[in-house]
Amino acid sequence: MNSLLNLKRGKAPSQPASFRGRWMSLLALACLLTLIVISCSTVDRLVVAPPQIPGAKFIGSKNCEECHSEITRDFKTATHARLQAKGPNAADMGCESCHGPGSLHSDSGGGRQTIINPAKSPNVCFECHLDKRGQFNLPHHHPLETGKVTCVDCHNPHRGPVVIGGGTSLATENETCFKCHTMQRGPFVFEHEATREGCTTCHEPHGSVNAKMLMARDAHLCLKCHFQPQVASNTLGIGGRSHTSRLRGGTCWTAGCHEAVHGSQIGSSLRY
Repeated sequence: MNSLLNLKRGKAPSQPASFRGRWMSLLALACLLTLIVISCSTVDRLVVAPPQIPGAKFIGSKNCEECHSEITRDFKTATHARLQAKGPNAADMGCESCHGPGSLHSDSGGGRQTIINPAKSPNVCFECHLDKRGQFNLPHHHPLETGKVTCVDCHNPHRGPVVIGGGTSLATENETCFKCHTMQRGPFVFEHEATREGCTTCHEPHGSVNAKMLMARDAHLCLKCHFQPQVASNTLGIGGRSHTSRLRGGTCWTAGCHEAVHGSQIGSSLRY
């Protein structure tokens, strides 16, 4: 009866609180789904918002050339120079896509606290390289979170290929690793051939579930190259010898076997 009177007076009928709660939840869910559909249907590419600095505005890379002429000159050769934006959004790209808007930095004559330094904040790199953020959260990784290692120790964001070494470069990718891992440089009388192909043949530099950031655990890593199954005798032959029983004793580089995995001065089988 009250509902009929409310309708005659132009009022909506009252509903139980539980009904209104369910209705509001459905409305919120519908709005969220609408936003998701719109974002997925109108964007067909990777969209990453550049870092922000409170009170600063984007001024374009031309202003950076006044003080950082050498960096801006060589940046066209860098891998990161391929980043681009269309139309008026292009002003936000270039230097400011990693260092944030530069108006405060420019007005202050290069104040240190007025710009973002990705070398001290890997989160800037992680905005685009989401997979690397996940790898650095794995159990075994380089000490990036403590600041002992930074992304720019291994990568050059301003000039040439972002991965130092390799390709047509005179230096190999190992040179980057040897800056810290000097004991693995050699030279060795007996060299492990895998080191010629690069440290990343066996190691995942950003992070791994395996100790020493190995690509695979235990003997499975070595068996990717050293695998000679003897079908007739039902044995596993490596180097002309059966290793069927030896593999049960542990990894290839333990128990007094092939301990000198990077190279040896004594034995060709890298035993010492």
